[in-house]
Amino acid sequence: MTRNILKWGLLAIVVGLALYLILALYAQREFVFAMLFLVLTASAVFVFVDRRMYAHRYIYPAVAGMTLFVIFPLMYTVGIGFTNYSASNLLSFDRVQENLLGRTYQSESVRYGYELYQTDTGYVIYLEGQHQNLQSPPVSLDSGDAESVPVLPVSSAPQGEPLGMREIIKNRKSLGVLKLETEDGRQLTMVGLRDFGAIQPLYEMSENGALTNQRTGVTYFPNHDTGFYQNAEGERLTPGWTVNTGWDNYEKVITDPTISGPFLQIFAWTLVFSVGTVIFTLILGLLLANLLQWDQIRGKGFYRTMFILPYAVPAFISILVFKGLFNQNFGEINLVLENLFGVRPDWFSDPTMARSMLLIVNTWLGYPYMMLLCMGLLQAIPRDLYEASAMDGAGPINNLMNITFPLMIKPLAPLLIASFAFNFNNFVLIALLTGGAPDIIGASTPAGTTDLLVSYTYRIAFQDSGQNFGLAAAIATVIFVVVGALSLINLKLSKVKV
Repeated sequence: MTRNILKWGLLAIVVGLALYLILALYAQREFVFAMLFLVLTASAVFVFVDRRMYAHRYIYPAVAGMTLFVIFPLMYTVGIGFTNYSASNLLSFDRVQENLLGRTYQSESVRYGYELYQTDTGYVIYLEGQHQNLQSPPVSLDSGDAESVPVLPVSSAPQGEPLGMREIIKNRKSLGVLKLETEDGRQLTMVGLRDFGAIQPLYEMSENGALTNQRTGVTYFPNHDTGFYQNAEGERLTPGWTVNTGWDNYEKVITDPTISGPFLQIFAWTLVFSVGTVIFTLILGLLLANLLQWDQIRGKGFYRTMFILPYAVPAFISILVFKGLFNQNFGEINLVLENLFGVRPDWFSDPTMARSMLLIVNTWLGYPYMMLLCMGLLQAIPRDLYEASAMDGAGPINNLMNITFPLMIKPLAPLLIASFAFNFNNFVLIALLTGGAPDIIGASTPAGTTDLLVSYTYRIAFQDSGQNFGLAAAIATVIFVVVGALSLINLKLSKVKV
């Protein structure tokens, strides 16, 4: 009985907290996230309450985590790819309309000079206009809070001497937040040390939803295809709102030469970088692993420790060290090359040299992982095979090609695929070493010759002036499809069951 009370009480508390979170998200207009947590909460209650789902309770946390951190972000990214979501189209239509209607401008035709008088009950503001003079009741300027004060027509100025400029400057902050309201509803605010002027709404909305600029008389109509208010000449008002644009972002990736050109160039380089890194790290790791298996070598423990050190040092430290070593003017690598061969390669400004530098650095960072894998797999190969091969007169190359490599490649294939997928999205190396530079000439989006698809997407979304999240999401979706397809093809070719 007590156990049941605790069980149902705990469940009620968890569900109550989850419902509170869902309502809070709904109140913040985060409808998608509210729906996500509602589905997760309902499914959790069903799985943990229904006895028929008993076996699924143990796997549910993993499924919920996969849904929350993988499937949902993926679907959300795909959804953004079909919109114009960007730095200039972040808000909803209502918020954009509210923003534009809240803009004001100072009318030059309504301007009053003023004098400030101090009385026993407070300060009196006397406005002198071309056609009429206005006066406020005594107000306090000590609080400094925004205050609305009515002003009425008067025929003469108040008695006494007006305060001097020193007193006006002293009360400038309090005068600046005052809003003087005339009988016809106009608001006057301080526009100078000696003047009050009328502040009027910049845009006026008509019944059809169009906005008319009160200063210029130009009318802007809402265009729900582009997500902007536009006039007859196509001039847009910012900010815009988020609208569904269909396949426009995907079409840009394919048809716009300023996007498709850099995209294909970066895609090809991404493949070369990923495949090249896997091949180079495998060759170097396999070579070192074979050397460490050689019986004639003494101090194998020392060598193993030294060769694994690049794997133990945090990658960002190694990358920054290499960035200094490859410095074109002061780096030690160029210093050595110049003294030995008389050359100073432009590692950061020449596309070919920059890509070569990336492969060199990434091979250094990745070979210890491959060496460890190969060392483990080499231990599993029976020594009898090498002894039999030696009796037949085979050399090291024959042993490598006919015994070692065929026996290693099958268990190594899934790990090579994983290495390929990791390097396909190796954002840290690009961000810390080259930042994508040198740039691709003629690209309409921020794109560099050493950018990988993942860094290219990041730069479109979060760097420079574009911040085109919709286009970045479309490219991210393409990357996901490409990586998924390549992984499946690799698995099929390597005949690895998953």
